[in-house]
Amino acid sequence: MLITSGLAMARPLRIEFPGAFYHITARGNEGREIFGSLRDRQQFLSYLESAVRRYHAVIHVYCLMGNHYHLLLETPSGNLSQILRHINGAYTTYFNVKRNRSGHLFQGRFKAILVDADEYAMELSRYIHLNPVRAGLANRPEQYPWSSFPCYVGETQKPDWLSLDLILGYFDSQDAHYREFVHALLAKEYKSPLQGTIASTILGSPDFVDAIQERYLTSRKTDRNLPALRELSKACIPKILKETESFFEDRAVARKAALYLCHRFSGRSLREIGRHFGIGESAVSQASRRFEQNLEQDGELRRKLYVIGEKVRLCRV
Repeated sequence: MLITSGLAMARPLRIEFPGAFYHITARGNEGREIFGSLRDRQQFLSYLESAVRRYHAVIHVYCLMGNHYHLLLETPSGNLSQILRHINGAYTTYFNVKRNRSGHLFQGRFKAILVDADEYAMELSRYIHLNPVRAGLANRPEQYPWSSFPCYVGETQKPDWLSLDLILGYFDSQDAHYREFVHALLAKEYKSPLQGTIASTILGSPDFVDAIQERYLTSRKTDRNLPALRELSKACIPKILKETESFFEDRAVARKAALYLCHRFSGRSLREIGRHFGIGESAVSQASRRFEQNLEQDGELRRKLYVIGEKVRLCRV
């Protein structure tokens, strides 16, 4: 597992581990076009192919627009940064040499959102494939030649490096069913699945976000240049549960203490907390308030919560 970041201010948080899925976007510097010709697009696709061959990337979905691109990418080797350095670096070199230019082609660093594939792979594939339709470049996604959708529905031959099995597997490997799924949103307004992204870094269920925090982020120190890490460093619920259980022999007391700490300091919504504890939103507030009343009268209980708070990096209680 690797968590990486760049050197400048407001760096993006990279969470890398074997088997991770990402939604990737990269945009042209100052919004400029990055694909100016047929040859440009073909060359970019060749770098996707070489990323698969050399670095074991798995490309599930792609779409090349005018000034940006989208990928749904899997990293069996946990080497996201290496893969994107290859793709963007090689294409920038090609683009600059062809046009006798120098300097950056892409606007800052690529954007990588870690994705809970079981929850979001289908919707993200549809969102990516409808990108040309939303931009007015085609009436139907199969009419746009620079995305993977024509391959998914049998309009064009699939290149060896493109993997369709994950997405089509949700539709019993029937491309007609997938076509219907994507077409269902034609001429309709719909919410982007990316709007559910947490800290511009993770897209997944609350359990998925908590698991990522617990496994990969709890050991990281906060960094003012990593705003995503600061936001995600709000104590995760599983960590609070684990620590309270280790401090209290009475499981009922441990549960009440954990709920109180989650309510006061985790930064999670009442709905998210209630989901973990199997209760409603109002019950979270009521239980927390009752525990706080006990806390005011019990110095030993306050001491234990202080220690727990230090261990999970909460505000002092």
